Amino acid sequence: MMNATSIPEIIAPLYLANEYLPENPLKAPFRDAWNSMNENYTKFQIATWGSLIVHEFVYFAACLPAFLFQFMPFMRRFKIQPDRPETFDKQWKCFKLLMFSHFCIQLPMITGTYYFTEFFNIPYDWDHMPAWWDIGLRVFGCAVIEDTWHYFLHWALHDRRIYKYIHKLHHNFQAPFGMTAEYAHPLETIILGLGFFIGIMTFANHIILLWAWVTIRLLETIDVHSGYDIPYLNIFHLFPFYAGSRFHDFHHYNFTGNYGSTFTWWDKLFKTDSQFYEYQAKVQAGKVSKKDT
Repeated sequence: MMNATSIPEIIAPLYLANEYLPENPLKAPFRDAWNSMNENYTKFQIATWGSLIVHEFVYFAACLPAFLFQFMPFMRRFKIQPDRPETFDKQWKCFKLLMFSHFCIQLPMITGTYYFTEFFNIPYDWDHMPAWWDIGLRVFGCAVIEDTWHYFLHWALHDRRIYKYIHKLHHNFQAPFGMTAEYAHPLETIILGLGFFIGIMTFANHIILLWAWVTIRLLETIDVHSGYDIPYLNIFHLFPFYAGSRFHDFHHYNFTGNYGSTFTWWDKLFKTDSQFYEYQAKVQAGKVSKKDT
């Protein structure tokens, strides 16, 4: 029988490697800014308004590239459903619901962050700031948990008995664009959003993890809703089992299957991706026009 390797033995090389790496030139200004934030704002302000600012900035900054692509004719070749372009009316309709969702549904949920960090004594200070690889591993753990929660609850929301009452709103856009990532019924925002917080409750060791995780999660969900597939410019495609925009775009096109949020493994296990691969095979065989994919 093989001897079990302890966690400290596994991560010890990471500590040693970090010790010999050159000093990051951004570390000092980041540390000073972080300390200044803690000196000038209360924990409640940091946890609530800081988290809201991070969310809003990352969300709309991540939406911007695909928004601009629609005005660049040479980017049309990368659009997955080119015959269903974005329109101002669609974007304005989406934006109005987003503002309601962000400030009337998500902000009250974000407010609970402060009470969570206080109850579990989660630190805010620089002295307890975890290493970059520690944050990365925990964010990955959050992604696995969220993807699992999202897969099964998303599949459940497609049940014909409840679909038209909740999840149908998200499917108003058969050809998604970045902003539609969080275009959803308030109940769906809460139900699927719980998967985000389960990871935080499991792995949180510093407030920075919340902001790191929300950043990665937003970048990922906006990517898969972007409507564009540019794999060689997308670092997420370096990760095995990453679903990507073409995988999730088919979910909006087809309405069923491909229920995972980030990874493809649950869809592969339960074969809920079979229609997607059958469709892709037809495209390759020339039985379906590529312009419709």
